[in-house]
Amino acid sequence: MTESLATYLHDHLAGATFAIDLVESLRKKHAGKALGPAELLVEIETDRDTLLKLAERIGIGSSPIKDLSGWLGEKVSRLKLGGQDADNFKTFEVLEFLQLGIHGKWALWHALNAVALIDVRLKGTDFAHLAARAEDQEAQVNQSRLEAARVAFLPSA
Repeated sequence: MTESLATYLHDHLAGATFAIDLVESLRKKHAGKALGPAELLVEIETDRDTLLKLAERIGIGSSPIKDLSGWLGEKVSRLKLGGQDADNFKTFEVLEFLQLGIHGKWALWHALNAVALIDVRLKGTDFAHLAARAEDQEAQVNQSRLEAARVAFLPSA
């Protein structure tokens, strides 16, 4: 079980690295515009720190390979999702991708909560609180995503 749990945590750590880079990129490209909550980046970084602590607690630490793959994935996505010249549709796609990632994090917290019943290394973490926070993050990003959709899919006149 430890190997499977390690893989699962590493996958989500890579996803968190990817999400942090996406949010930073969005904030730079859309400075001064509201795209999700201002504290979203801090919350995602906090969630990543929680994952790192859990990984250390079960004895696996971080995975440089998966961290690198998350970082590379974000750089490749910039090419597809807009590079330096993101238009409205690309912003919509980034927000949708971010929302899907946050939903995955919500599922992670629920899965770890279930495993904590049988794995003492996971006890003491408030997974219900983390899942609720992910749910709030997803709702807030979804609001920005829907606003971006209204602009991106405006019919041509």
